[in-house]
Amino acid sequence: MIESTAGRADAADGDGPDADPALLRMVLGARLRKLREAAGISGQEAGRAIRASHSKISRLEAGRVGFRAIDIDDLLSLYGVEDEDVRSGFLLLAERANASVRWQVDDDFAAQRMDTYLALEDAASAVRSYAPGVIPELLQTAAYAHAVSTITRPGPTGDVQRRVELLMRRQRLLRRPDGPKVWLAIEEAVLRRPFGGLEVWRDQLDHVAEVAERTGATVQIVPDHIGGPAICAVPFTLLRFDAPDLSDIVHLHHATGAQFLDRRGELDAYHGIWDRLCVHAAPPGRTRDLISAAIVAGPTIPTTG
Repeated sequence: MIESTAGRADAADGDGPDADPALLRMVLGARLRKLREAAGISGQEAGRAIRASHSKISRLEAGRVGFRAIDIDDLLSLYGVEDEDVRSGFLLLAERANASVRWQVDDDFAAQRMDTYLALEDAASAVRSYAPGVIPELLQTAAYAHAVSTITRPGPTGDVQRRVELLMRRQRLLRRPDGPKVWLAIEEAVLRRPFGGLEVWRDQLDHVAEVAERTGATVQIVPDHIGGPAICAVPFTLLRFDAPDLSDIVHLHHATGAQFLDRRGELDAYHGIWDRLCVHAAPPGRTRDLISAAIVAGPTIPTTG
């Protein structure tokens, strides 16, 4: 028999009363995976116990789908969990994890699993992000975001505006007293790229400098001679959580969707990439000077905007 307190609610473990259901699904999935591994049971065996496949177990343990009470009961029995308090705790957590998420997005975003990402970003204790080619989203002004969105994902004006409004809501975490530690890396070349015209460009650079100085965010500039895209050509965000049940998560956002990575080898690779970017980047104390120099030098391509 396996004795465990993994199913009991504890706000310090990330499953307090205000936790987002998307985060709770990941916490519950991580706890079930730990029980399965401790019991020495394969994903295939667990799948058969709930009349499903190994892939269903993978989705449950990754927090990608909802949980049925009968599946939780069967899995706990399989894993040797007999304590009724523990079993009740798991079922209560599953009920809360199946609730509607706080972040509601339209079908366009849902297809890219943005609702899950937004909940995780909102619950993270640390957010580290690099976006080759553009200013990272958490630093974008509304006008800059609009200009970038009309190029990268053109569509009806209303769709673009909804994306911008959602981004502005996300940026509130920079001003939250209990917000995550935010660390952002920016290519030096991006500082000279005038999305939206000169006025939008200047306002955007001023905004980056202001955020770097007036919030707790760490902003570093990666010099041209380093070649940030040579280190990583794909935008990524590393999320860290206070909940001990959750490992770091890497979020990759690309043209056709999104991926969440949490396997040890994947995390090690992206931690290494992040470390190389930051080691080669200018110290945070030089960010304001580099931005000022970019404004004086002007954009790379003259614009009439």
